[in-house]
Amino acid sequence: MEPVRHGDHTAVDVVVVGAGVTGLYQLYRAREAGFSATLLEAGDGVGGTWYWNRYPGARFDSESYTYGYLFSPELFEEWEWREHFAEQPETEGYLNHVVDRFDLRRHVRFGCRVTSAVYDDETGTWTVVVDDGSALRARFVVAATGVLSVPCFPDVPGREAFEGESYHTGLWPATPVELAGKRVAVVGTGSSGVQVIPTIADAVSSLTVYQRTANWCTPLNNAPITPEEQRALRAGFESMRETLNTSPHGFLHEPHDRATFDDSAEERSAFFEKMWNSPGFSKLTSNYTDLLFDEAANAEWCDFVAGKIRGIVDDPETAEKLIPKNHRFGEHRPPFVTGYFETYNKPNVSLVDLTQAPMVRITARGIETADGERELDVIIWATGFDFGTGALMRMGIQGRDGLLLTDHWANGPKTLLGVQTTRFPNLFFPGGPHAAAGNNPRYNGDQVDFVTDLIVYARDHGHSTIEAEPAAEDDWTGMIDRGAQRSPSFGESSYYFGANIPGKPRKYLLNSAGRPKLHAMVAEEKASHYKSFIFF
Repeated sequence: MEPVRHGDHTAVDVVVVGAGVTGLYQLYRAREAGFSATLLEAGDGVGGTWYWNRYPGARFDSESYTYGYLFSPELFEEWEWREHFAEQPETEGYLNHVVDRFDLRRHVRFGCRVTSAVYDDETGTWTVVVDDGSALRARFVVAATGVLSVPCFPDVPGREAFEGESYHTGLWPATPVELAGKRVAVVGTGSSGVQVIPTIADAVSSLTVYQRTANWCTPLNNAPITPEEQRALRAGFESMRETLNTSPHGFLHEPHDRATFDDSAEERSAFFEKMWNSPGFSKLTSNYTDLLFDEAANAEWCDFVAGKIRGIVDDPETAEKLIPKNHRFGEHRPPFVTGYFETYNKPNVSLVDLTQAPMVRITARGIETADGERELDVIIWATGFDFGTGALMRMGIQGRDGLLLTDHWANGPKTLLGVQTTRFPNLFFPGGPHAAAGNNPRYNGDQVDFVTDLIVYARDHGHSTIEAEPAAEDDWTGMIDRGAQRSPSFGESSYYFGANIPGKPRKYLLNSAGRPKLHAMVAEEKASHYKSFIFF
């Protein structure tokens, strides 16, 4: 491999885009492998999702110690998580600690949003331009831009006309936002909406929740990590790391040993109660083995959760609005909550069902729906993201012969192993489309390790260019699409299919075959000297 001119300060071997969990790990791995590398970050600090999403109540719904890095026992030993599910400030603090602990900050350029990345066929290098007009040249570009990094707003007239304050949960300001005593609306009841709603309800004068789609919310069941648990985590680090690195979903949760109707009705009720009181994602990973694959089994769990909602929410009409009617558990990403349903029992909180009273327009004074206008001081848009491909499609990426990525993926993403696409040599996107199907850092870390091993292999064998082989890409993408069609756990009304973005192709955006298939394919690629990639 011919090096990119190291005497030129604008040239490096690897440009990483995005200072989230995945991008920071990619920067660390590239540096450890002996590559020169620069990370470009649009924000003014590290964290990615945990930099931009600093709204009230933002926190993990994966256990903190399973979400953090596992490459360094010393790092695990010296950082003590305070809660099983950490709040955003603690997570941002952890990632800053990692950056400084491994001397990565000097390789990061903040306030640099990528506006174009263009491949040069003659030199086999990329030119990456940022919004201040400066440019970097690199052999490899790793776009660790994540699946939840482009906030979206609903297409409703008059949004700019509102004279009060407006915020998106995914673009929350670093400076304090004063909500006390104000008339506040939260639009959206997905993962961020259900966190912010109970957090602010007691402080505001009134809280109006605008719900388009009810979700199957279940308790997060968070708690502080006790001193005894801290000692056990440290003593069991190696065993925990082995489990997290090999489990199908990247969690520590033990799988259940039976299907739903192997148990009697009384046994099912007791088990569901246990699941309701279990932490976070264990309601998916440790539930009955057929929960996501058998409609009758899924309906049993949904009926149980619906009963819980009716038992918590005092007003029967409000309770019914909060129970999903158009999707099963797992078809949408299920949020995990603390005090969410209880919030609707507060006298200053009201729920507007947008399926019954659609939003008409935003006015200067508030929000008008089909049943009238409500005056507001603050609107919080908890309306999600352009999932999976959003950031990549906004980076001005051009591959061979000037091919735009937006054209190449006009009908949906095509990838090989979720890390590369044909006609875009030396471009990788771990943690992007066709990526995580579980605990994101674990799966995305697998992809970073694969990308790093791949570019090391190319360097050690004198290759300058790596490109996905078209037939292999077709096989992988076809597998993703077929798997999504077969499984009832993937609903086409979900943002997993891009359904929340008008005009976006309905293509499944995660890996429907899961982590075991990725591991099997990675092992096969290494054993065959990366047969599915073309080297020059």
